[in-house]
Amino acid sequence: MKRIFLNKLFLVSSGILLFAYSIIYACADGYDWDYFGYNSNFTPETFADKSYSPLFLSGDIFYGIRFDSEHNSRFNDNIKSDWETFLKGKADAPTVKYFMIGLDDERSYEKRDKRPENKVEIEQLHVFYKTKKENKASLKWGKKISLKDNKIKSFIEFLYLAQKIETVSLGDSYWSYEPVVAKTFDDAKMIQSIENVYNTTSDPFLKNRYWFLTMKARFYSTDKQKAILFFNKTEANVVKNTLYYRALAYVAGISYKQKKYAVSNYLYAKVFDKCPEMRVVTAYCFNPKSESDWNKSLLMAKNNKEKAALWAIHGYHKDEKQAIEKIYELDPKSEHLNYLVTRLVNKQEEGINNSFKQNAGENLPMKEQSIEENRTENYVKLDKNAFDLIAKISAAGNTERPYLWDIALGYLQTLKGDFANADKNFDKAEKTLPKTELAGYQLRLLRFVNNMSKIDKLTDKNEKTILADLNWLYNELPKKYRGQEFRYENAVQWSKNYLAVLYSAKANPVMAELFGSSNYGYWSSGSTFYNNEKDLLDMKAFLSKSNKTEMEKIAAGIYPLKLKDINNFQAVQATYKNKIPEAIVFMQQADSVQYFTFSGNPFNGNIKDCHDCDHAAYQKKKYTQIEFLTTIKAMQDKITQKEDVYTNSLLLGNAFYNITYFGNGRNFYEISISSENAGAYSCDVSKMYYKKAFDAATTKEQKAKCIYMMAKCERNEYYNTKYKNVSWWDRQDDKVNFIAWEGFKTLKKDYSDTKYYEDVIAECGYFNTYVNQ
Repeated sequence: MKRIFLNKLFLVSSGILLFAYSIIYACADGYDWDYFGYNSNFTPETFADKSYSPLFLSGDIFYGIRFDSEHNSRFNDNIKSDWETFLKGKADAPTVKYFMIGLDDERSYEKRDKRPENKVEIEQLHVFYKTKKENKASLKWGKKISLKDNKIKSFIEFLYLAQKIETVSLGDSYWSYEPVVAKTFDDAKMIQSIENVYNTTSDPFLKNRYWFLTMKARFYSTDKQKAILFFNKTEANVVKNTLYYRALAYVAGISYKQKKYAVSNYLYAKVFDKCPEMRVVTAYCFNPKSESDWNKSLLMAKNNKEKAALWAIHGYHKDEKQAIEKIYELDPKSEHLNYLVTRLVNKQEEGINNSFKQNAGENLPMKEQSIEENRTENYVKLDKNAFDLIAKISAAGNTERPYLWDIALGYLQTLKGDFANADKNFDKAEKTLPKTELAGYQLRLLRFVNNMSKIDKLTDKNEKTILADLNWLYNELPKKYRGQEFRYENAVQWSKNYLAVLYSAKANPVMAELFGSSNYGYWSSGSTFYNNEKDLLDMKAFLSKSNKTEMEKIAAGIYPLKLKDINNFQAVQATYKNKIPEAIVFMQQADSVQYFTFSGNPFNGNIKDCHDCDHAAYQKKKYTQIEFLTTIKAMQDKITQKEDVYTNSLLLGNAFYNITYFGNGRNFYEISISSENAGAYSCDVSKMYYKKAFDAATTKEQKAKCIYMMAKCERNEYYNTKYKNVSWWDRQDDKVNFIAWEGFKTLKKDYSDTKYYEDVIAECGYFNTYVNQ
């Protein structure tokens, strides 16, 4: 995981929207997928306030949200709620929402150039108040609210002024590859009028709003220094609410632009500490340019809480461990410690090898690890200093959330192999643990990991200790949690891998396969397990038996394959070996698979291989898998009886050709268990039938067709050999991708007088090039 640092550019919106975000938007589908939910057992949401969530350890810019996109809407709910309270009894919630935010569909990308209806009506109502003349908006809203009410009038007039500033403060909600150009509000007269209203208004609620609106207007003006002067002159009389800290963030942004980095970072830290809604913004904007800047910011802090806030952001960008040490010394009860320790624990998890496989060298298959080998590798990866720090704080028990440190220590002890002490710390944590489902699940999960890690060899006794948790993990949790709100997926895969290793050690390949199977399917390379006939038959016997143990039931339940998949695999294998009666029996036992249809006619053979063309072509009959096999059997019987040998042999050649990689019926072998090695690239059987057709042919046209079909097989064998271990990119760059195969030579030499020869020249570019060179 790489830590991302971006240059901080000047702030341009009420939520402190950064120019840099135009780039983030553009690259949002980039290179770092937030994979932590699937590689961690330690869920930070269990322990830290939601406002810290974007700052959890992540492979992306921000955890969970990728990038901050709430610049225009971050405070909508708060502001709407404040005005609803102010207008209680005067206007209902939907009316307040309409005037403040507008209609939902008006904020879409498609309507970005259309002026929202609510803004138009606010202007009309302002004109109504100014001229005392009715207009469309006043007539409409006069029936719904009392426009003569002082509070309603104050609301509308405030929104009229506020939306003037919004013309520069609201950023586009869509991204662009081009940097965003900062807008400025240049109407000095309007700004002064807003400040005048602030100075003359006596209502505390309105005065507070006009104070912030003045700050906002000054911030977006060309003379931003006036915003700082206004703030310094008035802040003593301002309540320290969200609006205050939003304004303070404006001062921080202006200070940064003025290269007063120490001041800027100190102010951002204050906002980070006191305004949870802005933690993601201030953490992003925090950016000391040098160690000197950082130290100056620390000196500005007036108390330990402010110093702790500075270290809290510093730890996000630099070193969680150092930040925890400093904050703990300053303020053990600081809530900032909670999110930092989750990052520290998650970092310990990053290097853990849960696959029980080890790199054996270049171009070599991965080496299987034993339980002991895996433990040895993982133990040395743990940071001793991080462990000691968490152990120290856990022992003191004087933080805001002691259970967090106890659980964290217990988990690290598990990773270290100290299972007995891990149990003790989990027991200790349980005493103060919140009675929430997430907290309970987190403790249960880590206890399970600890209990499972104790097992060196499976016995009937220790197997029973994990059955309930395995069932919970594999069957119950997936029904409840489908996102990253609780991290259990890593424990799922780790426990499967762990059990697979234990069963391999017990020489039980079936159970090892059930727990350690690959992801079967189209993109999977499959498993060598089913290439072993004994293992395959043992698996079928296992899946068929009714008296399974509890562990066997769990194993069978999580296994992605069923009997029908194995029978399907055997049917395909038998088909490639041209054992059609066997293939039919297996396919008939493959349940619904036997009724899957081919996309193209598998008995057609064309000059040019074009799957899409064959699939789109009219087909008088659509063949199912079982019909395909029974038709092959009928044709083979006719050949045995010397009945129309040419036609039946040619059709059989086409059939076996089309179920290779080069034919139109790939879906025959693209099944749950990979069958590529069984014959998906081999033309041997089809070539045999094309040769039979050639021998039985009675005309030159028929023989020419057989010769060309065999030439296609030669071509495929050439490709199979030449490109066996060559990357796709190198194949595309190959300048020589065909040669004069024997079939080409024979077709040119002996059948140039046939119509089929002319058809091949017209459709096959390779052959056309060959004959005209």
